[in-house]
Amino acid sequence: MMLEVSGAPAYAYTGGHAFEAGRPVAVFIHGAQHDHSVWALQTRYFAHHGLNVLAVDLPGHGRSGGPAKQSIPALADWIIELLDAANVSSAMLIGHSMGSLIALDTAARHPSRITRLSLLATAFPMTVSEALLTAARDREPDAIDMVNQWSHSSIAAKPSSPGPGFWLHGSNQRLMERMAVRGEPQLFHTDFSACNAYADGLERAAALQCPVQIVTGKRDAMTPPRASRALFDTMKHSGVPVETVMLDAGHALMSEQPDATLAALFSFATRTA
Repeated sequence: MMLEVSGAPAYAYTGGHAFEAGRPVAVFIHGAQHDHSVWALQTRYFAHHGLNVLAVDLPGHGRSGGPAKQSIPALADWIIELLDAANVSSAMLIGHSMGSLIALDTAARHPSRITRLSLLATAFPMTVSEALLTAARDREPDAIDMVNQWSHSSIAAKPSSPGPGFWLHGSNQRLMERMAVRGEPQLFHTDFSACNAYADGLERAAALQCPVQIVTGKRDAMTPPRASRALFDTMKHSGVPVETVMLDAGHALMSEQPDATLAALFSFATRTA
């Protein structure tokens, strides 16, 4: 689905199923240097089992026009503008890594628009080392190599993706390289800088009004489970309904444990209480 947001084209994958009136909506938000395709399995299942899906390409990523947004709050505002463009009054948000911060900020500042919130591979603060920031700015291929290695806990997770011939490391590497070619210069640095500078996580966590799910990877080297503890504790203290799910995976939850990730997300999305 192509939409127009703030005068620029914005792409959202609908999971291979057209929107249907009356269905609940789930918005999937990718992480740094990625696009909507990281959610391929999960979005198709959602779309063919009763939910409308919008798996976005963030500004300057994939098929969405730029420029890329410079901050997490600006990206959160863009999500609301995209919902408006799609005539969606309320939705569940599902965000991975950088996308989890965008989802958190959106839900806290626009509580009437967000029904549920699922945060995958999240952390606060989401600090990025100076070495990685410098590599992303000056030596993007090196940054891609580093992040690709840190994102995976194994060469081939078992069970891996249902698609024959799927290559965990290679697929992620090529996707990030494609974003580097198709996106604006220093896109990786822009994304990482937004994560590194975001300072409102605990304030936003305390302001949430919807149920929250936090999904972590037991072997995540980039956002280990302990890195989401402050968010969880703040939500609990504020009375926010929050649950945690830990999967046997690294940072790349959707590709290392696609079925387990789908099961956790769909169960949470369709829960009646």
